[in-house]
Amino acid sequence: MSTTVLSIETSPLGDYSVSRKLTAKILSELKAKRTDTQIVTRDLAASPLPHLDGMTVGAFFTPPDQRNGAQNSALILSDTCVNELIAADVIVIGAPMWNFGIPSSLMAWIDHIVRVGLTFQYGAGGPESLLPPGKKVIIASSRGGVYTSGPMQTMDHQESYLKTALGFIGLHDVSIVRAEGVARGEDAVKGAMASADLQLTDIIKNFA
Repeated sequence: MSTTVLSIETSPLGDYSVSRKLTAKILSELKAKRTDTQIVTRDLAASPLPHLDGMTVGAFFTPPDQRNGAQNSALILSDTCVNELIAADVIVIGAPMWNFGIPSSLMAWIDHIVRVGLTFQYGAGGPESLLPPGKKVIIASSRGGVYTSGPMQTMDHQESYLKTALGFIGLHDVSIVRAEGVARGEDAVKGAMASADLQLTDIIKNFA
C-alpha cells in the first residue's frame, strides 16, 4: 500500500525560504524511502485559506442536517483540508518562526482542521481525538535566532504551539527538523542546514 504525504507549505519567500528547502529535503528522503509515496501539497502562501468568519464558525457548530446552503458553502475549504489530513499517513509542515510564533497562514490552516465532531470531540473526560491513529508529523522549523537554548528559549511559541495544537487532535508522533540561527549570516545558514540534514537522517531511519 502506498504512503500518502500531506505537505503544508507556508513561506512566501520561494527559493529564498529555509523552511521550503527543509520540506524539499524531507519529501525527497521520504520518496527515496518509499518509492510509491504519493505527495499532496497545500501551499498556503500561494493559496491562503481565509481566516475564520462568523458564518464559518457558526457552521462548525451547526449539525450537518441543519445547515443552510450558505453554511455548507462556507465549509467547503475547511472540509477539504480535514479530508486531506485524514487521508494522509505523514504530514510535513513547513513552519518558519515569525515574531516568535507561526505565520498567520499556518494558523488559519490549524483553525480549519481543529474541528469539533470531525477531528476531536468532547467526552466525559475532556477532549478526545477523532483522527485515525498512526499518523506521523515532521515539522520543518526555521528560525532566525537560536531558541533551543540560551536567553531566547522562553520566546519560542512556534514549536511548542504546534505540538500542542497537533496533539489536541491526536497527532502525537511529531518530529522536528530544525534550522535555527539562519539570520546570522551565510556561514550560519550552512551550519544550520548541515545540522538539519543530520536530524533528518535520524528521523528517516525510524520510518518503516
